[in-house]
Amino acid sequence: MTHENVIGLLAASLLVVAQGCVAPQPSPDLLAPTEAQLKIRSIQTRSFDVKERQAAMRGVIAALQDLGFIIERANESLGLVTAARFAEPNFYDVVGVTVTVRPEAEGRMTIRANAIYNNKPIDDPKVYQNFFATLERSLFVGKQ
Repeated sequence: MTHENVIGLLAASLLVVAQGCVAPQPSPDLLAPTEAQLKIRSIQTRSFDVKERQAAMRGVIAALQDLGFIIERANESLGLVTAARFAEPNFYDVVGVTVTVRPEAEGRMTIRANAIYNNKPIDDPKVYQNFFATLERSLFVGKQ
């Protein structure tokens, strides 16, 4: 083999190795919502006749406490509440929930709950129906 052939072979080898090190490019729709995400968002979101964010936040906190959650953070200016609790029957599993409260229209608030069980998203509609039923009672009691 000649000196030029060795250099050519070495250059070709380096090019192949360098291309193998290039990180794969994400697809352009990486952050685009999927049908499944849109479906779970509709399950997680409800609109309520509440005029003030502060009243809605108090209702969310009361509902979470009624369901046995410990409030970790509540930020009224962001409309954000995070809470967690140990899950039955083992009590070493953890359920976490983040609830956002945002104004929708005059006299209405949109409330979205996002729950996880041991760091896995919960997509069972019954879980969210139970939360929103408890929240509705809490908001009703708060109006009295």
